[in-house]
Amino acid sequence: MDKYISNSPEESARIAAEIAKNTAPGDIFCLSGPLGAGKTIFAQGFAAGLGYTGQVTSPTFTILQIYEGGRLPMYHFDLYRLEGGIAELEGIGYEEYFYADGVTLIEWPEMAPEAIPAEAIRVEIQGDMIGDYREIIVV
Repeated sequence: MDKYISNSPEESARIAAEIAKNTAPGDIFCLSGPLGAGKTIFAQGFAAGLGYTGQVTSPTFTILQIYEGGRLPMYHFDLYRLEGGIAELEGIGYEEYFYADGVTLIEWPEMAPEAIPAEAIRVEIQGDMIGDYREIIVV
C-alpha cells in the first residue's frame, strides 16, 4: 500500500502522473471516492504521465473514452451512470480494453464489481471534500 497526501488538484494530478510513469500494458486502476473527490483530476494527471497532451474529461455519458498519443493508450471508463451492470459493459466489449495494449482507469468500479479483475490496482481518494486536502491510497 502506498499513501500520498495532496493539498491541491494540481498536486493530485502530479501524483497520478508519477504513478502512470511506472505502468505497463494491461494494468487496470480502479478509482474510488465520493463525488468531487478528484477521480477525474487523477485521470487527467495519469494521462499526462503517459504523455497524452489533449483534454481528458470524465466519460460519464459515454462510459468509455479512449486516449491515444502517449506512451500507452489509456482506456477511461466511468461507470457512475451504468444501468445495465455487467451486461451493459459486455455490450461495449469491455474485456477487449482491460486486456489490450494500454492502461485502463475505471471510475466508480463499485457499480459493476463482477467486471473488475482481482489483479486490478485500487486507488482510493479520500478527504474532507470541502477543501483541497486528499489522501490517495494505492493498493
